[in-house]
Amino acid sequence: QVQLVESGGGSVQAGGSLRLSCAASGRTASNYLMGWFRQAPGKEREFVAGISRDGQITRYADSVKGRFTISRDNAENTVHMQMNSLKPDDTTVFYCAASFTPQLSTRPEAYAYWGQGTQVTVSS
Repeated sequence: QVQLVESGGGSVQAGGSLRLSCAASGRTASNYLMGWFRQAPGKEREFVAGISRDGQITRYADSVKGRFTISRDNAENTVHMQMNSLKPDDTTVFYCAASFTPQLSTRPEAYAYWGQGTQVTVSS
């Protein structure tokens, strides 16, 4: 079992920044791929960013490339996502997720464990 707890969400104005964090417990962080997803009410869960076990490979949704940066600290069992140049369209709940698949995936079904989510609100 892996427990994931997100933090760092909040309210900012357009153009501002937030840093989301995900603390993992229950298993060694380096055993799993990590991802960030987001889901707006009435919409499907959407891949935002993912990172490999050793942190060397990252992947981003086109909508956040150049604005968001995912990173991980396996010694601290944490994953972070720095979000810059935030837009009102980024307003939604963000989720941290852990996957045991061999390769980084953008599909929610590939992720076995999920956090409770953290709200990000960007005002214009």
